Amino acid sequence: MKQIPNLFTLLNLVFGCLAVVFTLQNGLMITVDAQGTELIYIPEKIWLASLFIGLAAVVDFLDGFVARLFKASSEMGKQLDSLSDLISFGVAPGMIIYQFLRLSFAQEAGGVDVSLLWLVPAFMLPGAAAWRLARFNLDTSQSYSFKGMPVPAVGIFVASLPLIYWNVNEAWVQELLLNKWFLYGLVAMLSWLMVSRLPLMALKFKDLGLKNNFPKYLLVVLSIAAVIILKWLAAPVIVLTYVLISLLFKTKTT
Repeated sequence: MKQIPNLFTLLNLVFGCLAVVFTLQNGLMITVDAQGTELIYIPEKIWLASLFIGLAAVVDFLDGFVARLFKASSEMGKQLDSLSDLISFGVAPGMIIYQFLRLSFAQEAGGVDVSLLWLVPAFMLPGAAAWRLARFNLDTSQSYSFKGMPVPAVGIFVASLPLIYWNVNEAWVQELLLNKWFLYGLVAMLSWLMVSRLPLMALKFKDLGLKNNFPKYLLVVLSIAAVIILKWLAAPVIVLTYVLISLLFKTKTT
């Protein structure tokens, strides 16, 4: 029974590995339309990487629940959880950004053969995730609040990008996600949020009362509204809303 939570944690890691596989299997495709214009794109299978990161997030939530259910929390489980999170929400999202950067440069003349140096910044993301997780493991004061953005939240944010790219038929969205400077800025912002010490709330409940949990209930309500109104664009909006609510109600996140 004591190993059941660890099996859930390892399943998180397997899903993260599958996300990496589906990201790497999608090379750039070059075709020519009826007018002779060269079109460069990434096959849509990359959305499966987003799916597996999403499944990893579900399992990541369940392993903690199962550990509490069986009263099987352990130091080994804590370490396994961080190692799995690094793959699922650090390395896999870093690979997604890597592919988006390749696609961005491929739109430029000679960009298909872009230097690796222009793509390496994508790996700031797993680097920051590793730093965040190591610091979290050494800090015993983050039970009901976090210092810095939780790594799974960043992973979910990045995992939403392929889904948005292929499902939101708005020119400005496509252009934004293919803008290398936007991608560099996004990596820098998310990496900073992870290594920062901003007080952000943990979605754990000491009780179900409104007084002690108003910021969390507010986040739930706004998240549901975002999904209804924005659909595919809801995921990044929810993550940003989480940060803003945490900062607005920072005295109530502990």
